[in-house]
Amino acid sequence: QVQLVESGGGLVQPGGSLRLSCVASGRIFSIYHWRWYRQAPGKEREQVASLTIGGSTDYLDSVKDRFTISRDNTKDTLYLQMNNLKPEDTAVYYCSVYEYGGLQYWGQGTQVTVSS
Repeated sequence: QVQLVESGGGLVQPGGSLRLSCVASGRIFSIYHWRWYRQAPGKEREQVASLTIGGSTDYLDSVKDRFTISRDNTKDTLYLQMNNLKPEDTAVYYCSVYEYGGLQYWGQGTQVTVSS
């Protein structure tokens, strides 16, 4: 089992920045793929960014050059640095990981609201 706890969401003005954190606990050694997803009201959940155990990253086109996914192994923490935020980035953001064996785990989500 892997437990994930997100934090760092909040209300920010357009053009502002936020850094989301996701602390993992439990069977961390089994994780090989880290992801951030988001779900806006009335929309399907979408993958925002991903990070493999080898360090490869991938981003949703609309967030490229604005968001950065990273991980601190010493703190078992995944981050999503979000810059130049736009109102369309408003959503609940979820941390998710895959472990060897195919299981996927989710955090509880953190709300990000971009509004003036």
